[in-house]
Amino acid sequence: MNDCSDFLIIGSGIAGLSFALYAAEHGSVTIVTKKQRADTNTNHAQGGIAAVFGSDDSFEQHITDTLTAGVGLCHRDAVELIVREAPSKIRELIRWGVHFTFQDKEHFDLGREGGHSRNRIIHAKDHTGRAMEQALLDQVRHHHNIRVFENYTAIEFITEHHLSGSSGTGLRSLNCYGIYALDGKTNRVEIFPARMTLLSSGGAGQVYCHTTNPDIATGDGMAMAFRAGACIANMEFMQFHPTTLWHPDGDSFLISEAVRGHGGILRTRDGQPFMKQVHPQADLAPRDVVARAIDRELKIRGDDCVFLDVTHIPAGELMDRFPHIYERLISLKIDMTREPIPVVPAAHYMCGGVWTDLVGQTTIRRLFATGESACTGVHGANRLASNSLLEALVFSYEAVQKAIHNLKIEKITVPEIPQWDDRGTYDHEEWVLIAHDQKEVQRLMWDYVGIVRSNQRMIRAQRRIELIAEEVEAFYKKTRVTGPLLELRNICCTALLVIRSALFRKESRGLHYNTDYPDIIDPDFLGDTMIQSGRTWIQPLQSSQNRKKGQKKGA
Repeated sequence: MNDCSDFLIIGSGIAGLSFALYAAEHGSVTIVTKKQRADTNTNHAQGGIAAVFGSDDSFEQHITDTLTAGVGLCHRDAVELIVREAPSKIRELIRWGVHFTFQDKEHFDLGREGGHSRNRIIHAKDHTGRAMEQALLDQVRHHHNIRVFENYTAIEFITEHHLSGSSGTGLRSLNCYGIYALDGKTNRVEIFPARMTLLSSGGAGQVYCHTTNPDIATGDGMAMAFRAGACIANMEFMQFHPTTLWHPDGDSFLISEAVRGHGGILRTRDGQPFMKQVHPQADLAPRDVVARAIDRELKIRGDDCVFLDVTHIPAGELMDRFPHIYERLISLKIDMTREPIPVVPAAHYMCGGVWTDLVGQTTIRRLFATGESACTGVHGANRLASNSLLEALVFSYEAVQKAIHNLKIEKITVPEIPQWDDRGTYDHEEWVLIAHDQKEVQRLMWDYVGIVRSNQRMIRAQRRIELIAEEVEAFYKKTRVTGPLLELRNICCTALLVIRSALFRKESRGLHYNTDYPDIIDPDFLGDTMIQSGRTWIQPLQSSQNRKKGQKKGA
């Protein structure tokens, strides 16, 4: 067992790293990360971070744009929090060494993305996430109070249910005491005990077969939290990025929304623009609108892709603003200055996650969640572009303040934690039979629980994935754990949470479009889709401060 930390962080994206830097001034910090430190969704973020700095912009306008994109489900106080804190967090990032792109010595080069009514996207060319990740990692490396454990896969949160002689104390009174995690080099399970734990393990894009997410984004944190008894919310709202490269060799990657913000036009194969007929903001419409419009064009025409055209923009301007995208496309013999870019939608960002209050506290005591793993109330039914990095920064700051406060006022002792029971053998022959199930789950989710859904399709996917999940769970219980097995188990769990939420919400709102309710936004569903253990319900919108006290509807 490792030494008990004051703060344990699962994940090394911007949510976890910023929390670590704040927390390290008040106690010992341990970061457990699944792969290399920089292998995160943050590192893949191209567009930028939204903040009000323009002379023609205002906090209220940014709030309004966010609420509009969220189609009635955003928690206004959570939105107000991140918007008003944005300028100070940008200055914090600069202090930590992030080099943003400036128009001149005093003014940011502000871009625009879908759903924004003003230019407010602060960026570092087209590799903002990487610039932020590297700067924060550099700060973490040089901090004496922070330890980083790479290539560790979290298995389960440690609660009363794992303690020797404990029969559990019920879902409402559970405490988190750290995690069990698998060392990817030795295949040994280790204990990471902690007084306070932050879940910031990222998203769940690998639940789908086409995604912008890295391979590690298998929904681990959401699945672990659900199994531990935490409330999970709004899992039906998976955001599909409208524009990822379509390439016959399958070498796909994200084409930033900032390309459309810079004047890019979506066209069909015969060169016809189609977004003006779909939405007043045309190519800068919210992502759910654009993704469905592309999906519709592909189905009507039978094409593999549509095209993002920026050939009317001066070549030098494109190469300066989007150097990373330009170089990647050139390596695939696509010159964006001379020819349109073939694009298709792909699973991109989970707007739901582990349900938290306004300081990132989950329904399990001493367990916080921030970043894409969390559902803070900011995104509602559809995330406004470039609000996610901002949300991660602000809520990690709020969470660490609460965690520090709790450490000061509570005498927190971590009990003796039993070693992981690793009895069992690894049956390679049986694993071969099960391993192909991951691709089947991903394909089922893409075909039946994707951009456009129906009850019949979702029920079909649910039945098949439940069977796969049962097989995986049976194998898990009798074998030694491995990284791929843990990921497959979590993908199955997360996929079923998405389906369960989507079937419960009987309307079409934001990212959840059900052909059985194509034109319905039902006031009975004006709230968060909540899942905890065997219960599913709609919790009406209210102040994030009082969410845990809210009246529950549904069953």
